[in-house]
Amino acid sequence: MTSISELRQALDAVLTRERARLAARLRALGATPDAAALSALARDIDAAQQRRAARAASVPQCTVDEALPIARHAEAIITAIRAHQVLILAGETGSGKTTQLPKLCLAAGRGVAGMIGCTQPRRLAARAVARRVAEELGTEVGALVGFQVRFNEQVGERALVKFMTDGILLAETRGDRALSAYDTLVLDEAHERSLNIDFLLGYLKRLLQRRQDLKLIITSATLDTARFAQHFGGAPVIEVEGRGHPVELRWRPPQGRGEADLPAQVAAALDEITSSDGRGDVLVFLPGEREIREVHLVLERRRYRHTEVLPLYARLSASEQDRVFHPGAARRVVLATNVAETSLTVPRIRYVIDSGSARVKRYSARSQIERLYIEPIAQSAAEQRKGRCGRVGPGVCVRLYAEEDFSARPRYGDPEIKRSALSGVILRMLSLGLGEVESFPFIDAPEPRAWAEGWRRLAEIGAVDDARKLTRSGRDIAALPIDVSLARMLVEGQRLGVAEPLRVLVAFLSIQDPRERPADARAAADAAHAAFIDKRSDFIGVLNLWTAYQQAHEDLTQSKLRDWCERHFLSFLRMREWRELHRQLRVL
Repeated sequence: MTSISELRQALDAVLTRERARLAARLRALGATPDAAALSALARDIDAAQQRRAARAASVPQCTVDEALPIARHAEAIITAIRAHQVLILAGETGSGKTTQLPKLCLAAGRGVAGMIGCTQPRRLAARAVARRVAEELGTEVGALVGFQVRFNEQVGERALVKFMTDGILLAETRGDRALSAYDTLVLDEAHERSLNIDFLLGYLKRLLQRRQDLKLIITSATLDTARFAQHFGGAPVIEVEGRGHPVELRWRPPQGRGEADLPAQVAAALDEITSSDGRGDVLVFLPGEREIREVHLVLERRRYRHTEVLPLYARLSASEQDRVFHPGAARRVVLATNVAETSLTVPRIRYVIDSGSARVKRYSARSQIERLYIEPIAQSAAEQRKGRCGRVGPGVCVRLYAEEDFSARPRYGDPEIKRSALSGVILRMLSLGLGEVESFPFIDAPEPRAWAEGWRRLAEIGAVDDARKLTRSGRDIAALPIDVSLARMLVEGQRLGVAEPLRVLVAFLSIQDPRERPADARAAADAAHAAFIDKRSDFIGVLNLWTAYQQAHEDLTQSKLRDWCERHFLSFLRMREWRELHRQLRVL
């Protein structure tokens, strides 16, 4: 008969997500177990071992693209993954770290006990990279390689690699504190230092002490890796060079009144490229979706020969995003947000036009709201953008600002935790039972006044009591994936019996306003929006818009619904996001 000690040893050969449950059953048997119970557990452990063995047999042959710089470091990376619990990988843009690292993890024997979880800062990148890696491994998305983003999940039972946004991984900590579905985690683009990334870095620092079997790989597109290595007790750093050709740098600040606005600046720079330079695709970095639409309109009117103008931002459908990654015969001008800075590699780019700005979210303690501001990017971000045009041959980067302006900018941008409201962070930490909030191991600890403002806001909405403990409302608020104040509204709406209209309004307030008012059609847009206005309340007007959209959604085909949105000066993608978030809140 199998002994207790033999079964305990056998647990090392089961899947991580099954190990804790089987170990608990083993402990419950006690020192002198019932023979029948011991035999039943032995059978279950044997079955679990067979499931892991089947998973190991499904690992495909992994080869690294020899054309990528990371290939020269493949053996060193595999050795480091096997030898260390934490590894820092500094890979320049175009080094191949995002697509090849999951395959190197598989080659190192990871992905068998649990999935290799790879986080990306943006939904668009998580989907696109999953498709690319699945293609390289000869599998379908959703089979051995899957992805999960907000409102969309394609992860099969056999998945070895899972791509997701960092927000998805953070949400999983609520239901599985040990993240037992994974044996390896890759935090990609950690240099972006988003609130989610910084929270995960602190959470994982503690988790790694309890889960010695878990491996963590942190990648950064900049060489500012000392902070990461120090945070994890002197973790080793491997630097991978980029695949770069010489890049000519041109400074082109606004020239005269004719280039007073951004679309005119971009058009003038593109005119110079198309008239005096050779062939090659152009990548234009713009602050946000609105600026992309404005520039798109201006460039389409200029009718460049044998040229297609393509947008690239997170809210585009998967098919619209795919057009960017499958170039045709025509020259392409890709208008992108900073999603194309490091997360994604747009193929065939020879020219970059850099607006020098990006949308940045900042919290104002005075107004108690977070807003998106257009701000100058840091020098490191500008260098990342420049590096995008030296991949396929000598490139040209046109910066739409002065060299003196660049020199005056900070080397790196400030982490999001330094400019965000902390009420949501505190609430999440309380709901996870992470102990003293102010002592949480953030790489950059927030200022005391920021903590105080976060606590004050939570007390104001009744989420914490005088002892700074979660209230019942606080627990309900913590379960909702929206701003804490909006979540409080929804909780109160539930209590008052008006949850449905509150869900509509809260979802609306959680997205960017879908009502569009282009500069050249303001009167027409105002007239179209007037159909939904109610003089008694702006919110009743929003509910009227929702009712009309829901009816159109039921009655019309997808293409006709797009036309309906266009006629009413509504963003089709934002209306869809509104509906999807409403559906998610209804499920919760």
